[in-house]
Amino acid sequence: MKDIREISAEELQEFVLQTNEKAFRAKQINEWLWKKGVGSFNEMNNIGQKLKDQLSSAFTFHRAQIELEAKSSDTTVKFGFRLHDGKMIEGVLIPAGQRVTACVSTQVGCAMHCAFCATGQMGFIRNLHYAEIFDQYMLMNSKALEYYGNPISNIVYMGMGEPLLNMSNVLKSIELLTSKEGQGLSPQRITLSTAGIIEGIRKLADLGFKPGLAVSLHSADPHKRIHLMPVTEHNPLDKLQEVLKYYHQQTGERVTFEYLLLKDINDSQRDAEILAAYCRAFPVKINLIEFNATDSPFQRSEPENVKRFIQFLESRNMVVNLRHSRGKDIAAACGQLIKK
Repeated sequence: MKDIREISAEELQEFVLQTNEKAFRAKQINEWLWKKGVGSFNEMNNIGQKLKDQLSSAFTFHRAQIELEAKSSDTTVKFGFRLHDGKMIEGVLIPAGQRVTACVSTQVGCAMHCAFCATGQMGFIRNLHYAEIFDQYMLMNSKALEYYGNPISNIVYMGMGEPLLNMSNVLKSIELLTSKEGQGLSPQRITLSTAGIIEGIRKLADLGFKPGLAVSLHSADPHKRIHLMPVTEHNPLDKLQEVLKYYHQQTGERVTFEYLLLKDINDSQRDAEILAAYCRAFPVKINLIEFNATDSPFQRSEPENVKRFIQFLESRNMVVNLRHSRGKDIAAACGQLIKK
């Protein structure tokens, strides 16, 4: 039996007409699915019981469920979502004043095998359907209102998985979150993070991608990066630089580089010089990230090295932010998902 959220609006309208209902019922059902985000047919209280029964007989409703919650001392909350096939994924709510950011996953596991990331140790299991990505937002938005008194203001596709290896579902989920038929969020409130899948970035550029784009760089030295991120082998830094320049030309948008500072690995003066040189090709913002403990042998950079790294980049007129880790005590920080 097919999930109701896998069929198109046209297929739904055809089904409704076949049940001798008026065509506008299909629009009502779609509003329940994507604007109100209900989890069952019984919640659709402006359609008759007969139509509800017919929908229940013809379709399933594979909504994700919150199975686990972990609350950090810094008020970050991590959620474990149980999917219809029993698989688990994680998402995180990160409050900051009136702003609440939701970090969503796009795959069960991850195929990137980045050396510093716990999620990569799982390996790749499967892609998430766009409805499963949408569910994370809807479920966490309810929790954001409950815990913080504010709805989700920003969404980052930075959870489990590589978004550009599940592009069709990721783009469809963004459409549902931003369209007037869905949640009506501003695309500027959404950021997609990638390990640097060149062809995926090119497709986003050709589409005139509206949300923000972040690239997990972590080193501009090709020899270092390939050890940290095996994806570099098929997506080399020089080609990545070319496609990011093309992306800026097509969209006019500044790319963000995510750079995880690792003690004695990528935090030297020379590493900062190589990074600054790499960034000359296009406007960029650099988010420096504190390392969060996983089962890997890496360590966090010393504070004085972090300070020197920032000072050098700023001396080259670069926009630099240091992102402090949130949710470390519940393994909710960057690179820690599914660690516990």
